[in-house]
Amino acid sequence: CGICYEACPEEAISLGLVGAVIRGAVDYAEPVNIDEKKCSYCGVCVVMCPFNALTLTIDGEEALPIVEREGFPEYDMVTAIDQEKCICCTICEDVCPRDAIDRQVPAYEGSEEGGRKRQTALESTTKFTVDDEKCTMCGICGDLCPAIDVKRKPFSAESGKVEGEVVWDEELCDGCMVCVEACPEEAITLERDVTSGKLDGTVSIMDENCCTCRWCAVNCPTEAITVEKIFEGDIEFNAEKCPSGCSTCVEVCPANAIYLPSAKPANELRGVQEPVIAVNKDFCILCGACVNACPGEDIITLKRTGIRIKGKETDLFLKIKDKLCTPRTSMVKEGTADKVELKMVKTE
Repeated sequence: CGICYEACPEEAISLGLVGAVIRGAVDYAEPVNIDEKKCSYCGVCVVMCPFNALTLTIDGEEALPIVEREGFPEYDMVTAIDQEKCICCTICEDVCPRDAIDRQVPAYEGSEEGGRKRQTALESTTKFTVDDEKCTMCGICGDLCPAIDVKRKPFSAESGKVEGEVVWDEELCDGCMVCVEACPEEAITLERDVTSGKLDGTVSIMDENCCTCRWCAVNCPTEAITVEKIFEGDIEFNAEKCPSGCSTCVEVCPANAIYLPSAKPANELRGVQEPVIAVNKDFCILCGACVNACPGEDIITLKRTGIRIKGKETDLFLKIKDKLCTPRTSMVKEGTADKVELKMVKTE
């Protein structure tokens, strides 16, 4: 994304040709390159990386001298899940592009082999009754349901009829109502009262993986999730200048915020040029990866206006903030296939 590159006080970091790799201009390139001769091992790049992709190790141990010695501020991660509202569904886990959701919920029958019995998923009480006057001991309910056992007494000429009892196991019953519907004499009634409609378990956000894209918060069906982005600002795409079919920005976006619009029927366009690229600003984290990878000029414009941090804004941080909040646009220079130069350009 280039944030470490701009934040490095020693200018020891250079951007790799990620966009060129995606486009096939070069076979492989590291995302960033670090010049160890210039590096002062301060840890600014580690602190400023919004993806926790960098680690600084000194004498075999992880360290952040810039924080420990100078009190350099860190990102203020505002992420929370209201466990009272959360229904432990799978939506947040599925939509998260960074594997930042930790869903500790038991697996149940049908979703995983050997999972817990599905009737234990919710807290409930079930009442099963049989009308002895109607029941003929036909045994249909017992054949259909493992929770029911029709125990007939030995047949005797003395009574001249089939007698016995219907035994029901509440632990095996999942309240499916098949017994009620299948009983030819309508002798069975089943009443189920769900005391808690929430699955067992907890769902949490792992801050070390979260990029604050808000996919989870936007899509949570119970509005149980709160996530605030670490960067404030805006991003604009000039779709008219975008080369059709490139999609470099789509592939490089770490938040899945950029997309190729679905084609519309010709009768709906009415002479208007169809956009070839678009961004959903609800999910854009303003990291700048798309700007640094775009092969065209002035297609993407990024304007950061603020950074959410905790701690004192040191002089060094203010310098970095000023650089990160300077508007920039995409511009690339490509020569031969083995030489691609990406360049940041300031806008007025």
